[in-house]
Amino acid sequence: MTKRLKELAERAGRELEDASPLEILTWAAETFGSRFCVTSSMEDAVVAHLASRAFPGVDVVFLDTGYHFPETIGTRDAVEAVMDVNVITLTPRRTVAEQDAEYGPKLYDREPDLCCALRKVQPLGEGLTAYDAWATGLRRDESPTRANTPVVGWDEKRQKVKISPIARWTQDDVDAYVAEHGVLTNPLLMDGYTSVGCAPCTRRVAEGEDARAGRWAGRAKTECGLHG
Repeated sequence: MTKRLKELAERAGRELEDASPLEILTWAAETFGSRFCVTSSMEDAVVAHLASRAFPGVDVVFLDTGYHFPETIGTRDAVEAVMDVNVITLTPRRTVAEQDAEYGPKLYDREPDLCCALRKVQPLGEGLTAYDAWATGLRRDESPTRANTPVVGWDEKRQKVKISPIARWTQDDVDAYVAEHGVLTNPLLMDGYTSVGCAPCTRRVAEGEDARAGRWAGRAKTECGLHG
């Protein structure tokens, strides 16, 4: 089964490289059905909106780390209320208070990789067990670490098909789609944030900075571990 899925992912990555995001998501819906989901950080709802057009009622998985901005939780609630999707909220095994008691307060300052592992990577891995394929909003233009993102690829760590339907899009493409379809976006994107994660590890970005410069600022860390 795993070998077949991997071969399917690699073949689809080649065949769908020039396909539109909607075509890619339609392929995913037809291929995997209920074994397919979208993950969203609720920075915007572009991929969720696209997926709802290809697969009405699609599962949209959101990680509530316990450290989100109120605006992010509000975006999730709005997406659930107005879009034809089924929002599923995953939570870590430990509450923030329980984690503080076990590891000490502000683990995100002292060991950010461990904090991400406990509050993002582990719960997502557990939450994806019901699926064979998952879609993300990764784009090649976001950072050097994402420059080779395939539109369909194989997630070796999770042994699943990983779909990035807007991998070839630029920020201008995203903005145009949002404007055309009135897609919900996180209000923080209008307040100097260009990438929205957990509140303690996210800051506003200055003009000319990389779009993800506000994540784990001052550290070598650039990814939370969900995509690497």
